[in-house]
Amino acid sequence: MITITEKAQSQIMHIRQQEGYSDQHHIRVSVKGGGCSGLMYDLNFDAQIQPQDEIFEDKSIKILVDKKSLLYLLGTELDFSDGLNGKGFQFVNPNASRTCGCGESFAI
Repeated sequence: MITITEKAQSQIMHIRQQEGYSDQHHIRVSVKGGGCSGLMYDLNFDAQIQPQDEIFEDKSIKILVDKKSLLYLLGTELDFSDGLNGKGFQFVNPNASRTCGCGESFAI
């Protein structure tokens, strides 16, 4: 399962409205090769649910994850930070053995 914090939920809803996305656009979280630690997070809006997707819902936000990415993301929490260390979405992933300084890539 993947969860989101209240700050992340608020920011997702704000961006959805600001960018003109409908409620049919869900959050897609995936993992791709790359980054300084080997794997990178990818986060977008997507209105297309694919047959290989797992669907989670937390705080009225649907989260789409393909089965391959789910292996790396189980138990992950999506957060949003606007503090001094930078502004943006952050992944709190219990499966990551190390992460890069920017938090956008990780290793298992």
